[in-house]
Amino acid sequence: MAGRVRTEKGDGLGWIIFDQEERRNAITNEMWKAIPGATRDLDGDPDVRVILLRGAGETAFVSGADISEFERLRSGEAAQEYDASNAEAFAALADVGKPMIAMIHGFCVGGGCAIALNADLRYCADDGVFGIPAARLGLGYGTSGLETLERIVGASSAREIFFTARRFDAAEALRLGLVSEVLPKADLEAHVRRIASTIAANAPLTLRSAKLSFKEIARPPAERDTAALQASIAACYDSGDYAEGVRAFLEKRRPRFRGR
Repeated sequence: MAGRVRTEKGDGLGWIIFDQEERRNAITNEMWKAIPGATRDLDGDPDVRVILLRGAGETAFVSGADISEFERLRSGEAAQEYDASNAEAFAALADVGKPMIAMIHGFCVGGGCAIALNADLRYCADDGVFGIPAARLGLGYGTSGLETLERIVGASSAREIFFTARRFDAAEALRLGLVSEVLPKADLEAHVRRIASTIAANAPLTLRSAKLSFKEIARPPAERDTAALQASIAACYDSGDYAEGVRAFLEKRRPRFRGR
């Protein structure tokens, strides 16, 4: 079957790679179904400190959902199953407890843009092309996806991007705050690896606690899981990594964190 989601691991980094180069890494239904397993694998591996998202090849991050499947799988009774797979994939990405980086080049459109928006950090090559064309396809678009877009780029820009369904380039994505930095394509991977390796050298429990805090901050105060937040902070202070971090600082050396 065309298209796959594969993972790679090494040097504290775990990669989720969207691979359907012949269709600009468009996501098939089977690929949507594979995303939760990929996130569980990397999020549950103590040797993986940072998760990275990328597209295979040189043309695209992800060019969206594979529209060639829509008449067969996204209409009638089959649409419910497709939408469920889609929702489970995005829920899995949103639930990742480790820092997650999207390394974007080429097309980052539709479902690809939505995938990237679930990352904590987004770095982009200067050939990046963005857009959410749902209004050109007549799709019903999930509220959570629009909420994420609005949180990142602001209310007016989110509406303009969605209502016009237009495409925009990497420079505009940077201006909107959709990406953190734009780099020459030849420099992108090395830069992202440096950032990811810097993060991976830090204390895993502290990073996980901070990511939980950022997630809860996005909720109304009355809905925040304060017990979980306090437990995650307490776990940091109770850990061997806290003792190691203090000792390393006093001894003027790099800490060797173990995630416990």
